[in-house]
Amino acid sequence: MFSGQIPFEVSKLSQLSSLYLCCNIDLSSWNIKLLQLKELSLTSLVENLTRLENLDLGGVTIISTVPNIFANLSTLRSLYLHDCGMYGEFPRGIFKLPNLRVLDMKYNKNLTGSLPDFQNWRSPLKEMNFADTSFSGELPASMGNLGSLIAFDMWGCNLSGSIPYSIGNLTNLVYLQLSNNSLAGNIPSSIGNLIQLAFLGLYDNQLSGPIPFGLANLTQLTVLSLESNRLTGPIPFGLMNLTQLHILVLEANKLHGQCPMSSFNLKNLNILAISDNYLSGTVSICNTTSLYVLDVSNNYFSSSLPQCMHNIFHGSKLRSINLRDNKFQGLLPRSLANCTMLIAIDVSNNQFNDTFPTWLGSLPHLKLLMLRSNKFHGQILESPETNYEFPNLRILDLSYNSFTGKLPLNSFKNWNDLKLDNEHHLTYIHVETSSSVGVYHWFDTYDYSMKITNKGLDTVYHKVQEIFRAIDMSSNRFVGEIPESIGDLKGLNMLNLSNNILTGHILLLLGNLTELESLDLSLSGEIPPQLAQLTFLEWFNVSHNYLTGFVPQGKQFNTFGISSFEGNLGLCGNPLSKKCWVSDSSPPAPSISKQSQDCVGSLFEFGWKIVLVGYGFGLIIGMIIGNIVASKKYDWLMKTFGMRQQIRRNMRMKHRN
Repeated sequence: MFSGQIPFEVSKLSQLSSLYLCCNIDLSSWNIKLLQLKELSLTSLVENLTRLENLDLGGVTIISTVPNIFANLSTLRSLYLHDCGMYGEFPRGIFKLPNLRVLDMKYNKNLTGSLPDFQNWRSPLKEMNFADTSFSGELPASMGNLGSLIAFDMWGCNLSGSIPYSIGNLTNLVYLQLSNNSLAGNIPSSIGNLIQLAFLGLYDNQLSGPIPFGLANLTQLTVLSLESNRLTGPIPFGLMNLTQLHILVLEANKLHGQCPMSSFNLKNLNILAISDNYLSGTVSICNTTSLYVLDVSNNYFSSSLPQCMHNIFHGSKLRSINLRDNKFQGLLPRSLANCTMLIAIDVSNNQFNDTFPTWLGSLPHLKLLMLRSNKFHGQILESPETNYEFPNLRILDLSYNSFTGKLPLNSFKNWNDLKLDNEHHLTYIHVETSSSVGVYHWFDTYDYSMKITNKGLDTVYHKVQEIFRAIDMSSNRFVGEIPESIGDLKGLNMLNLSNNILTGHILLLLGNLTELESLDLSLSGEIPPQLAQLTFLEWFNVSHNYLTGFVPQGKQFNTFGISSFEGNLGLCGNPLSKKCWVSDSSPPAPSISKQSQDCVGSLFEFGWKIVLVGYGFGLIIGMIIGNIVASKKYDWLMKTFGMRQQIRRNMRMKHRN
């Protein structure tokens, strides 16, 4: 590992043929580059190295234009200047170097330029990489003349136009990555000629038309990624015979028709993502035993999951299963309990009719469990015999079902991971996979997504942070009070218990949930003023309940509108129009000790009150009645009147406490 400036003396080595200074990076300090080329310019470094064949300065901090002098280095075979801070126009003359095999300029965001016309020109280039630069323009129709090309990567540039038909002439291609551009038009059928191709990435473009049936000829293909385009038509049946496929991602297109999954031969498949299309029928992936990710969400799949699909879960490597937004029915496969590596299960918005899957509680890595909007029912049992813990659960959505009984107290107690409030790493829940063909290696990261109601809105999270914690048990038939153990979940970001049949008051312990950003409840009583201390709270909804008393003031509560509190006739204070009235002249409660000392005076006053009451019937009759009560009923007077004074005082003291 080298650091500091590249010495000036290197530029004097006129007989030098190879200079490799790549990848001197401090991985322990967020990939800080250790080598720099500032005191010596790039031109000064290479102008005397006239016999240079291989130059690799990848990851060196240079911050320079690419000097034209490189176009004169006729012996140059490989040039690596990736992630060097290069900027400005790339010299086209470099493309025409007679011996250049490798040209790697990726990760120089401010490097501009375009591909030249390769007409009447047979280049020896084998690898060309301008990924994540500002190259623009169209792919030239003469690209087919680059017959030696093995790897071509233009990911994240500003390419436009269509993919030229001549690309089918590049029969030596192993790696083709044109994703994240503005390419339009159809995928040319000639791409089916690239029989050596192992990686094909065309995602995040504006490609339209059908998926070419010729892709079935690419028997060496390990990665096929066509998501986020405008592709139409069915999934070609021939894709199911690409036995080397590890990753098949076709999501976010306009594909329709029956899904040809019943004849799956993709035994090596790690990721299958066909979500956000118009696919229908059933999902049968019976022969696929290597799956890490299964995502068929937001389609029109229906019926129960076939029995053969249950079989693949035995000893499965599955990390994530997403069936959200379909019309699946029946029971959840009990064999999911065998998928000990599962991290996420999302079956939201279907028609599953089952009880709560307590049998998933032993899965050690499960972080997301989404059962929203189905026909789940029954109590979530709390007896010790259930023996489920969900030790790593972070997000639980049971909303819009028919669960009954008390809130699952045992689950609150056993969610150990929810109690951790000291995670601050901004990482996302994801799955990583890798593939390789020969010397070429590529890595793929699949981020988990979810749909959840947060801050009053149905929100799709395309990435889920590791630190995010949420519980949504709204719109069920839960009864009873909120368990006090909820106060232990200090890392909770979102809590929704509304639209149940809960009783009791809002717990003071909710004030302990200092990370809470969204709180939605249906209860009675008063709003604890301690909730005003929840400084991260952005959404608060207690509307249409039986709450009384003051609306807390200050901090976040000053940002909530009327809609957060409306429908509570007993509430008063801002932002409601009903103002709170406070009396400053309430009479003090009588003193017990003074009462015993002044009993005679009290008795005298009481007698004269009776005289005044009887005044309308005659002064004499009133005096006689007062005298009888005063002399004959003294014991009754003290027992009754004195007792009531004592009770009233005790009631006030108890209320204050």
